[in-house]
Amino acid sequence: MCIGLPMQVIATREGFATVRGRGEQREVQTTLVNAVHPGDWVLVFIDSAREIIDAARAAEVNATLDLIAAAMSGQAGAHDDASFTLPSAMSAEQLLALSGGSFHQPDTPKEPA
Repeated sequence: MCIGLPMQVIATREGFATVRGRGEQREVQTTLVNAVHPGDWVLVFIDSAREIIDAARAAEVNATLDLIAAAMSGQAGAHDDASFTLPSAMSAEQLLALSGGSFHQPDTPKEPA
């Protein structure tokens, strides 16, 4: 399993960015995303930025990773505040929202009079 880490860009050079987040700093490839600038947030998988995200999404991912870390370390009460649903139990609308998409309810045909 691969988990994306939200990291903030602190410097850039052609095809690479220095990023910081989750207690570490590293250099990642940026060839899979558009140009990034210092201050931007990216979702990093191993050594590559895979998606440019906003600060709110970065905070959501960080909060979720904190919950997972607390649960894995056996911290008492770590699960008490967990209010998330596994993707397999989500509706299509929830999955789209999770992935940054939007949900549009299709028009329902009117019944004949």
